[in-house]
Amino acid sequence: MISNWLAAALGRRNIHYGWVMVGVTFLTALISAGTVGAPGVFIVPLQKEFGWSTAEISSALSIRFILFGLMAPFAAALLNRYGLRNVTLAAQLIVVSALVASLGMTQVWQLIALWGVVIGIGTGMTALVLGATIATRWFAARRGLVVGIMTASVATGQLVFLPLLASLTERYGWRLALGFVCIALGVSALAVLLAMRDRPSDVGLRPFGDEGTAPLPAPPVNHGSITGVALGTLRDASKSSAFWILFATFFVCGASTNGLVQVHLIPMCLDFGIPQVQAASLLAAMGIFDFFGTIMSGWLSDRYDNRYLLFWYYGLRGLSLIFLPFSDFSFYGLSVFAMFYGLDWIATVPPTVRLTAQKFGPERANLVFGWIFAGHQLGAGTAAFGAGFSRTVYQSYLPAFFIAGALCVFASLIVLALSRQPKAEPKPAMA
Repeated sequence: MISNWLAAALGRRNIHYGWVMVGVTFLTALISAGTVGAPGVFIVPLQKEFGWSTAEISSALSIRFILFGLMAPFAAALLNRYGLRNVTLAAQLIVVSALVASLGMTQVWQLIALWGVVIGIGTGMTALVLGATIATRWFAARRGLVVGIMTASVATGQLVFLPLLASLTERYGWRLALGFVCIALGVSALAVLLAMRDRPSDVGLRPFGDEGTAPLPAPPVNHGSITGVALGTLRDASKSSAFWILFATFFVCGASTNGLVQVHLIPMCLDFGIPQVQAASLLAAMGIFDFFGTIMSGWLSDRYDNRYLLFWYYGLRGLSLIFLPFSDFSFYGLSVFAMFYGLDWIATVPPTVRLTAQKFGPERANLVFGWIFAGHQLGAGTAAFGAGFSRTVYQSYLPAFFIAGALCVFASLIVLALSRQPKAEPKPAMA
């Protein structure tokens, strides 16, 4: 098999196959980010062609965000049962099928069914849970850095796709731009098919950083139903205050990123006379800063108290959102916002994943994080609809940005209620 040959070739160069898994997952998440972010480019073209209101389009995106999140804990159970490659390929097939079908839509209910329900389920089958699973399975060291790299793919996806999609939409229409996304998903699926594997033992390796010599334990056999495993994890985790703090702060994270800025920043810029391609380039600039900010966050989360990192991340994000309405949407003001907000966009993910693993153990980390990520997407769905409602009723997005900024400040304070993780006792010296 290609993966075994590649693992042997990399082994001769002292390169662990886990980094191939990071690369494949990075590519998959990068293209998925382009898929998730694309509707922000298409809102205005859909309004012009079909006469749909911002609230109607936002309702479809809100459903997608919510299902994207609610699928996460079940996605973790699916990944554990059926394997990383099988579930990822199935998810990509579902998303491509919905995108192709949506090329012929003419009614708003079709938008809700395809872009809301089907794509929400398809993208939710992997989401950030895939990256968290690979980090905990394939790496005994550098987990924070790995999560940071894979999470940064969201920023890179915006950097690569959004300006391109905006340009294609402006020149050739939204359907051709959507067809380009389908082709990119096909390339990603081919990489997954050829290179993705479930565990290091599949290619005869131990996790990166694991210097042990004892035989690795066999993967746990799970005979329970997917629903039972996911709901059982929620039942157990919900007894912990740490779970609810992480759930609440990640709700705010989603409400202040995916559901607000990713969906509504471009149409809000149009309200202030900024062209669509230029607005998409602003998101791309945020992507540049976020790429480095998230990787740096992963590096920091391996070294410093993750509670204090989250305190600063949420606090600074909140201040940047509150500042935006006062920027006059000038080049200088938007540049300052792009820098501060971009550095902080999804820097919260590596500390949150690490805190989840610390509080609930590496074996259940992906399942518990799946439920915490559900909170993220519930927040995103709430903000996606709420901002669209604000624009329709009040003719302004600004109230939504003020509320999101205040919620971020609140999240920065409650995260400090998490108890400090006790330091591991030093192991006794071997006789």
